[in-house]
Amino acid sequence: MADQAQAAARWDDAYAQGDDTRSWYEKHPHMSLRMLGSAGVSAADALIDVGGGASPLTGELLDRGFRDLTVLDISAAGMQHARDRLGPRADQVHWLTADILSWHPRRHYQAWHDRAVYHFLTTDEHRQQYLYTLDAATAPDAIAVFGCFAPDGPQHCSGLPVARYSPAQLARQAGAKWLLISQDREEHITPAGIIQPFTWVALRRQS
Repeated sequence: MADQAQAAARWDDAYAQGDDTRSWYEKHPHMSLRMLGSAGVSAADALIDVGGGASPLTGELLDRGFRDLTVLDISAAGMQHARDRLGPRADQVHWLTADILSWHPRRHYQAWHDRAVYHFLTTDEHRQQYLYTLDAATAPDAIAVFGCFAPDGPQHCSGLPVARYSPAQLARQAGAKWLLISQDREEHITPAGIIQPFTWVALRRQS
């Protein structure tokens, strides 16, 4: 619990510094929307955004008619930014303050979205914990969309080491029950003007 509290404090502080200080900040989640769309995720699907924090994705999905949305993040401060941006519409979203490595899902989701969380998991133990949670939160035919640093991307982010993946490598991480159905590459430009290459994949659960 001490490690979890330290992690929450780290990310709360990162969000407190403002949008322009966060390398992952984006005004429009175009790649997330593209990958979800390419995988056939629709407004009728229950979707969870893991590590969603202050992301604008939730607002974009509400605009598109999604009504079963969950945002999970270790940082309550990050999610508060998103809630403030949404105003009264924030009540249409289920907000979960939790560490993905210790969270126990109580339901299934048809779509799982993760932009820039999985690449922070640099030990086999943490990756296995994450993937166990992914499997517990989904059922066959569910979609999982991941955005992680590409092989030529940064080796560190926010002062922490990260893992980097090609589409095939990222798909293999999920295991044999997940089939790669779509992939892409993004040249994310940070608020400081630095290019960060991302690998994107969409996976469909087979069993």
